[in-house]
Amino acid sequence: MQKLKSIYNHRFGPLLVLALILFTLSFITRVSLLLMSWSNIELSALHIISIFFIGLFYDLVVCSFFAIPVALYCWLMKDSWYQKKWQRMPLFILFFLITLILVLNVGGEIIFWDEFNVRYNFIAVDYLVYTTEVLGNIWESYNIPVIASAVLLATAAILFVVRKKLTASQALSMRFGKRSLFFLAFMLLPVAGYFLVNNRFKNSSNNNYVNELGGNGIYEFGAAFWNNEIDYNTFYATRNDTANFALLRHLLQQPNATFTSDPLSIERRIKNDSPEHRWNIVLISVESFSGDYFKRFGNTENITPFLDSLIPHGLWFDQFYATGTRTVRGLEALSMAIPPTPGQSIVRRPDNDDMFTMGSVLKDKGYDCKYIYGGNAFFDNMGKFFGNSGYTVLDKRDIPDSLIHLTTAWGADDEAAFDYTIQQCDKSFGSGKPFFNHIMTVSNHRPYIYPEGRIDISPAHQSIQGAVKYTDYAINKFINDAQQKPWFNNTLFVIVSDHCAKSAGKTDLPVNRYHIPCIIYAPQLIKPAIENRLASQIDLAPTLLGMLNLNYTSRFLGYDLYKINAGSERAFISTYQDMGFVAQDKLVILSPRQKIKTYKPDFNTGLNTPINNSNSLVNEAIAWYQVASFQYKKGKYKSVKLINK
Repeated sequence: MQKLKSIYNHRFGPLLVLALILFTLSFITRVSLLLMSWSNIELSALHIISIFFIGLFYDLVVCSFFAIPVALYCWLMKDSWYQKKWQRMPLFILFFLITLILVLNVGGEIIFWDEFNVRYNFIAVDYLVYTTEVLGNIWESYNIPVIASAVLLATAAILFVVRKKLTASQALSMRFGKRSLFFLAFMLLPVAGYFLVNNRFKNSSNNNYVNELGGNGIYEFGAAFWNNEIDYNTFYATRNDTANFALLRHLLQQPNATFTSDPLSIERRIKNDSPEHRWNIVLISVESFSGDYFKRFGNTENITPFLDSLIPHGLWFDQFYATGTRTVRGLEALSMAIPPTPGQSIVRRPDNDDMFTMGSVLKDKGYDCKYIYGGNAFFDNMGKFFGNSGYTVLDKRDIPDSLIHLTTAWGADDEAAFDYTIQQCDKSFGSGKPFFNHIMTVSNHRPYIYPEGRIDISPAHQSIQGAVKYTDYAINKFINDAQQKPWFNNTLFVIVSDHCAKSAGKTDLPVNRYHIPCIIYAPQLIKPAIENRLASQIDLAPTLLGMLNLNYTSRFLGYDLYKINAGSERAFISTYQDMGFVAQDKLVILSPRQKIKTYKPDFNTGLNTPINNSNSLVNEAIAWYQVASFQYKKGKYKSVKLINK
């Protein structure tokens, strides 16, 4: 016991106390997450070693960052003051604040893991920015008074346990020069951690759960915060730009398309021989709507009864995939028809005004183009992006109170947004203008509450199943209401998801966690069919414009699925760092540090089996992603003057 006490009986002893607290809480967090993921780990001795020893390494790096203010205090406080009893107060206040953050992090990581099956990432960073929605959501979803009391009690208990170890540092005098040497030696740790460590060191296994458990949530949060945008050419495998564009111009070629003479451009004129259709479009992008909610894909809970019944009466895409794991990534793909670029979605980046979008094309054709959101369009920069790129933005603030049945931190119930959309369709029709209304739903989101009396699942359960079934109910009501309108027979109704409810799996980029529903319903305009070809969210806009037979100048990187050659189909799936390319039943993943891996994906389980790289597929994957980044960086994705003839 005397030997243990001597460890803390040192001027910089508080650093060891902090390490003891942080390592203990990190261990508790890691064990909790491990137990939550037990069935997905495929446990082995090597996996356990990887999880806890690599985890300890990241814990040490995080500890070195948290210890900087403590080290500064121990270094700068002169002996005559440090050994006084009154100095315990600022030291205990400092430790109280640090310990409070660490205890809060334990709860935060467990909640985040429960929803996303990963450590903190871009989602957590975004949530920190949009405090109104996120704090409101937390308040509605959890018993905050009880949780806050437990956090404060746990913090106080920890400080009580370590109080003697903390004050033991007062017993030893240390001159300023010697303290300075200790401080400089300590600072080598955080400096080395900042410059030499990255969050990919933990990726030692083919099991993504093992890799995530070996990380540290606080470190992952910092990595996501600092890597908001990642330069493709610096971090990823590249090819010659001219070769990339030549390949994509070939793949994007269709009978009615004529490319410009610029070899570093995919701009092309779409010109049809027959007249354009002045059909209306209502595009519903549904929050967190996974393909596995549907009976067609094996679900037995009957939570999408209306949409399941609609499949035989519409154009249903059986192999339709989201490009990312966030709403803004889905909105980017659906509006701009561009593959994901590393880092943050373009919707949230600076200099994203006047972008080339489906809205800008249709606006130039005389359409009323509106983006209708049940929440506050400030969230995720939606209002600024859509408002400056061809759409009129309408959100919760515009929806009359008389239409709203229930509100959460995320916004008004889906019925309210749909009823308001009906009014906007009536308004456009009354003025003699065709319309394009893009609706973004909010109800299928934690806390998963919705108006009473709509479905047979009580809102009190606050379950994902209830939220999904309510959204299905609201869409059913919207379609039934629209059928009574004179504009119904001239309207394409498109129902698609922004992303899946959960994106993590045992492997990097599990393909099944990007599989989403997409259906086009227009009984008087579109012949019902099951489309079995592979398709991406970025293909929806050019395919819809192709159905309208529009003449326009295109900068889309998506396909018009009914104008391309068979065998060209592909899909894009991504995190903020890993760029996945799915084609020919293979998955190519491009990662930072020019890493390239190819897998044989299981489209049902999400498991990826490593195989040898295929030069042709790798080259195609690089071409799509490098050109997408090139287009954005060079300002070539700004809107163009459209050709109406």
